[in-house]
Amino acid sequence: MTAQLETTAQAMVAEGKGILAADESSGTIKKRFDSIGAESTEDNRRDYREMLFRSTDAMKSCISGVILFDETLRQSAKDGTPLAKVIADTGAIPGIKVDTGAKELAGCAGEKITEGLDGLRERFAEYYELGARFAKWRAVITIGESLPSRTCITANAHALARYAALAQEANIVPIVEPEVLMDGGHDIARCFEVTEAALNALYAELAVQRVHLEGTILKPNMVLSGTACAAQAGVDEVAEQSVKCLKRVVPEAVPGICFLSGGQSDEAATAHLSAMNAMFDTPWRLSFSYGRALQAAALKAWGGNSENEAAARAAFSHRAKMNSLAATGEWNSGLEQAA
Repeated sequence: MTAQLETTAQAMVAEGKGILAADESSGTIKKRFDSIGAESTEDNRRDYREMLFRSTDAMKSCISGVILFDETLRQSAKDGTPLAKVIADTGAIPGIKVDTGAKELAGCAGEKITEGLDGLRERFAEYYELGARFAKWRAVITIGESLPSRTCITANAHALARYAALAQEANIVPIVEPEVLMDGGHDIARCFEVTEAALNALYAELAVQRVHLEGTILKPNMVLSGTACAAQAGVDEVAEQSVKCLKRVVPEAVPGICFLSGGQSDEAATAHLSAMNAMFDTPWRLSFSYGRALQAAALKAWGGNSENEAAARAAFSHRAKMNSLAATGEWNSGLEQAA
């Protein structure tokens, strides 16, 4: 079993490729569709995602895997082909978001705990049959005046580790995502401190739960200044602090680290990733697992209108190519201007 997990994990971080996060919940995709004046019907959601998955050149050359929402994994394309097969036919791996969302953490005002462990073993068995070969679980950690609490960090690390163990039992590679949110006035040093603490707790719990690290992928935040911080760290500092933090904590056994974009602009997420790869040698491959930062331009170009699909695919393909270059440290801003 560990051999298949390792093979899948290595394929997820193939050189120059990254993961498309297309796992927006029904509420989140509705907000995205509202922003372009499109109705969030099941057919519209399918058509939009099918359009991305059929961007064949981008999918084949830049995308190693796609994280899906439960609804999407069960859907078929207009021609009747299951969307998981549409993805697999490009060489990318279908994956599934399995957590059921972040809820209020009892006794810890302003903090969240991610739920979804109940019945997860049975859901994994079904998801494997539907074609999923990796999964994702996101924990949310907020920085505030007296936050995060040790309670929040520990509880979320424990849940991530239990999820990861269940995923591997089902021969599914777990992406573990402890996201330290960008929101707030904290500086980059505070983000570093909290990110290090969250990752330390995570890897301690993964060891306790006997998770096979070679069959996992880490999806962390980058180490950034808070969005409301007056002093915003530059690209090189973000790259330096992010890699420094990861090198302190993440075991070399982990095959790859696929960053979340976390509300960064499209170009900033690309620039930061490229700088890390250009400036540093690391024991793990550094790549991307972006949602909005891969999709925003395509969503705007599509506008809910099938006549715009070619333009939307072109926009998606451009962002995929830019991030593919960033995953090997070869991106530069001139490539954006040329496009």
